[in-house]
Amino acid sequence: MDFRLTPRQEELRSAARGLTEFIMKYELDCEENNGLTPQAHAEIRDAVLESGLQAINMPTEWGGAGLTILEQATVQEALGRLTGALWDMVWRPANALRFCTPEQRERFLVPVIRGARRDCYAVTEPGAGSDPQNLETTATRNDRGWVLNGEKWFVTVGDHADFMIVLAAAGEDKEPTLFLVDKETPGIEMTRVPRFMHTFVYEHPEFTFTNVQVGEDAVLGGVGNGYDITRSWFTEERLMIAARTIGAAERALELARDWAVERKQFGTRIADFQLVQGMLADCAVDIAVNRAYFHQVAWEADQPDADRKKLHAKAAVAKLAASEASGRVIDRCVQIFGGRGYDRDYPVERLYRELRVDRIWEGTSEIQRLIVAGELIKRGTGVLHMPTTD
Repeated sequence: MDFRLTPRQEELRSAARGLTEFIMKYELDCEENNGLTPQAHAEIRDAVLESGLQAINMPTEWGGAGLTILEQATVQEALGRLTGALWDMVWRPANALRFCTPEQRERFLVPVIRGARRDCYAVTEPGAGSDPQNLETTATRNDRGWVLNGEKWFVTVGDHADFMIVLAAAGEDKEPTLFLVDKETPGIEMTRVPRFMHTFVYEHPEFTFTNVQVGEDAVLGGVGNGYDITRSWFTEERLMIAARTIGAAERALELARDWAVERKQFGTRIADFQLVQGMLADCAVDIAVNRAYFHQVAWEADQPDADRKKLHAKAAVAKLAASEASGRVIDRCVQIFGGRGYDRDYPVERLYRELRVDRIWEGTSEIQRLIVAGELIKRGTGVLHMPTTD
């Protein structure tokens, strides 16, 4: 097996690193002002378009970059080095938008790919977090289409997006269904913008939907298919989280290593202290092992004969392991920096706050463990194995 990056992958990594370095100069502004100015948004949008890394998860015939899952992970790993979640400014349209009709694609998806519109995904509710089947938002059919009523929480990018992908229980049978809804539609109200532990370039608002009228053409992917479409998105997104968290962890380790070599205490470099050396080594192990694994699973995801159920569990392993490993890495790096590691001017402090959410969103660590255990119980230890050739 050849584990080297192909010339194409190396080219993508280089482009992503270059874009990351450009965006990195906005980090402190984002931290100090809890976001960026419209001018900064425009400058970064133009840089993304110039890099060709917009919509890396969408086909080239629609205007996307058309990257494989492994290529996407390579790009996301580089972008994960950014604080303030500035990696999210390099937009990846929700995978659910692949299910657009041709008319929906022209109205919603193509403008997102071009950077002219932005989508957000409204799934979580006060009583439906890890278990979306507690869904209480309803869609009731009438002679003009559907009427939405309910409440959605933690709608990431909801402050910046101009349309929403809303999961609702449709009709008398309460079939889980996705709807494309312009945010300015009457009856939609942004009720609260929580202040979370991390600083995020976008917000995660709460919305209420009160008699929101949408047309029949607002249904995305067919009535009753909302859970299946959302679940298919989770597999890829969990791999991207694994990639980004390991990218972030490597940046933290680079900074901690340099600090340990330069910082002197008791007449010598702190890098000469074995307890510090142990922390640096443990960080390197966490990063190296998890990088190898998410690369493997991303490669498997690109194979046409991949077992989708097994892949779902492997993506859960990757997300669980990488998000928890990166948490360990950043904790050690803050310790190596000492008091300065607690200063928001230092990237390690910002990464410390920001990486914590990766053990919660897109499926908590506990949910990932249940997915993996379920696969083991149903089908054995095959989830641990590499695929074989015929």
